[in-house]
Amino acid sequence: MLEVVRIPVLKDNYVWLLHDDASGETVAVDPAVAEPVLDAASARGWTISQIWNTHWHGDHVGGNEAIKAATGCAITGPAAEAGKIGTLDRTVSEGDRVRIGGHEALVMDVPAHTAGHIAYHLAGDHILFVGDTLFAMGCGRLFEGTAEQMFANMKRFSELPDDTVVYCAHEYTQSNGRFALGVEPDNAVLRARMAQVEAARERGEATVPTTIGQERATNVFMRARTVAELAERRAAKDAA
Repeated sequence: MLEVVRIPVLKDNYVWLLHDDASGETVAVDPAVAEPVLDAASARGWTISQIWNTHWHGDHVGGNEAIKAATGCAITGPAAEAGKIGTLDRTVSEGDRVRIGGHEALVMDVPAHTAGHIAYHLAGDHILFVGDTLFAMGCGRLFEGTAEQMFANMKRFSELPDDTVVYCAHEYTQSNGRFALGVEPDNAVLRARMAQVEAARERGEATVPTTIGQERATNVFMRARTVAELAERRAAKDAA
């Protein structure tokens, strides 16, 4: 079994530690900073052996160098963004495989937020690390890509099993959900989910990870029927 630990850092980022007890390996996914990540691993008696990056933004790779210096870990990231992530030991793209112990992840090219963004799908463990492509009830801004690309990403993710657990990199759920209610005010599942989210945030609790099943029912970007509809919703969210 794999264990996943959420580490809140910066204003609203999450770094994920993925640990395989059988092999003793630990992966840090998108470490924005080093110290809290190293501390969280050390507190559990773990040593970080790998870093997996989804894209080049500083709040996803900022801890790479210091974690590598402290642990000697190997760093994997998107081939299309190797020029922007100077610490990579291995570059990967669509169809490549990475491993933690006996567990395998498929690399998925999911450009839109950045031009070379990737995701890591551990199908056998029902785990998906999506960086800033998919959020709970949201999707990433189109900084370097297009609505066509994001629409394709949403469709691809929506075809995964409902019980796939989605680990995104930010606590944006409350804002995303409030926007979604404006788009689909009659969505009863969305209203019920937002009541839970509002209560959780009032208690200071995290609202991620999420699941593909939850997103299929409540994420207005995944539920967009056309590229134009997704683009319109993304532009409206950006302006909100």
